[in-house]
Amino acid sequence: MAGCCSVLGAFLFEYDTPRIVLIRSRKVGLMNRAVQLFILAYVIGWVFVWEKGYQEVDSVVSSVTTKAKGVAVTNTSQLGFRIWDVADYVIPAQEESSLFIMTNIIVTMNQTQGFCPELPDKKSVCKSDSNCPAGSTDTHSSGVATGRCVPYNGTLKTCEVAAWCPVEDDSNVPKPAFLKAAENFTLLVKNNIWYPKFNFTKRNILPNITTTYLKSCIYNAATDPFCPIFRLGKIVENAGHSFQDMAVEGGIMGIQIKWDCNLDRAASFCLPRYSFRRLDTRDLDHNVSPGYNFRFAKYYNDLTGTEHRTLIKAYGIRFDIIVFGKAGKFDIIPTMINIGSGLALFGVATVLCDVIVLYCMKKRYYYREKKYKYVEEYEQGINNEMDQ
Repeated sequence: MAGCCSVLGAFLFEYDTPRIVLIRSRKVGLMNRAVQLFILAYVIGWVFVWEKGYQEVDSVVSSVTTKAKGVAVTNTSQLGFRIWDVADYVIPAQEESSLFIMTNIIVTMNQTQGFCPELPDKKSVCKSDSNCPAGSTDTHSSGVATGRCVPYNGTLKTCEVAAWCPVEDDSNVPKPAFLKAAENFTLLVKNNIWYPKFNFTKRNILPNITTTYLKSCIYNAATDPFCPIFRLGKIVENAGHSFQDMAVEGGIMGIQIKWDCNLDRAASFCLPRYSFRRLDTRDLDHNVSPGYNFRFAKYYNDLTGTEHRTLIKAYGIRFDIIVFGKAGKFDIIPTMINIGSGLALFGVATVLCDVIVLYCMKKRYYYREKKYKYVEEYEQGINNEMDQ
């Protein structure tokens, strides 16, 4: 109890004030200057030069539009001779900062509403009507079961369904890709940016780019890094993948545009930097449900008024344009804040040296005697002297 009272009394009734002690020691002096030099290098080199701590910073606001170009020709037994242009393989025509290019296709022609055998699988293969509960359906089925078991081919029977007939068979994805020529299609990316704090705007079609140049240039990181037109095959190649492999089952590619602008310099130095990355997971050891695909249909009526449709399962590559970056410009407030923070850090050198001198060195008790001086309260000190 007495110990607790003495600690509490010391906390309440004692006050310590800094005392300057000059220590003539090469070790301590060199250590102090080394720490101060490190702090100075950090403040100047990292905070001000690298991180530009003297600038106010703003994040980019961006808008993106895209335009694809290219023509391909196919000649198959199902579709015959056909020319494919932008209206055929860009689905939908416009998206927000994104573009889908169809590269592979499974077509089911002339479907009508009716009754037909389901595709064979574990649930649909049957031997009699008792194996086909009427009205049953499944998320993977093509329609609603009628309750009848009908021939699928000469050797196999499946449950009959009410559906769009004939039902789609997507078990065999065409290899190589149906539109393998898409590798040579081009993509024009138009990107406008705005930094609201500084009211600064710019676009990736730079002022020196002419209409003639834009019709002939293709992006190349080494020779033409500011051309906004990209060949699809090169985009995938720059991301470290094969376009023809990716085109079979589709995927997602990211076109990254980085705008890091130092607005203390001329606006002409604010330039876009392009990079490319595949965004969908591609793990060869666990490749379940790979790629990117969806279905859509084209409807029409025949001469008798019967509704038909052509069902298309489209595989392709979605290109997502991702814009990021920041801009900085000199401002006195962050400059003074960082200068003040840097000066405050110099106190770390003193604290570190005190810890080493007072607790780690061999002569720590000697230095501690010189560092601390104990003084009684003035009246109490006089009384003690008179008692002596």
